[in-house]
Amino acid sequence: PHADDRAPARAAVRGRAPVPRAEPRQEFFSIGEVCALTDLRPHVLRYWETQFRVLHPAKNRSGNRVYARREVELVFFVKQLLYTDKYTIDGARQRLDAHRRGGELRTAARAALARETTDAIERELREILDVLEGRRAPAAPVVPTAADPSTPPPDAAEA
Repeated sequence: PHADDRAPARAAVRGRAPVPRAEPRQEFFSIGEVCALTDLRPHVLRYWETQFRVLHPAKNRSGNRVYARREVELVFFVKQLLYTDKYTIDGARQRLDAHRRGGELRTAARAALARETTDAIERELREILDVLEGRRAPAAPVVPTAADPSTPPPDAAEA
């Protein structure tokens, strides 16, 4: 066994709770996964690939786009430039090039991702607060579909 595999067992023997390992981070994403993460449509991503040379996902053997984590961060940055900061395509391209020349592109892309994450958390917290304060009804529970056999139907849970 690898040394990291024995660490939790040794911690438990010494009376300490084992420290859970972080889940492995996903490094590659399909275009559908990127669309779900960024709330963009596939045709928008494909168009941006033609307009921003930093967005150039690899293709797998089947010819499907495979976005690396770095490219997903860049998609968030382009989205921020176009949708939040209201740059034109040309203006966003110039801004990206300026960050790239200054060696700050990755930092700026990660900051855009952090901003998007923070905004999403704030929206969810506002929704929760609205429900708790009675300004909004709770969302309807998700009913499992036949496509998700791992979740029992609502009647099975009550039996």
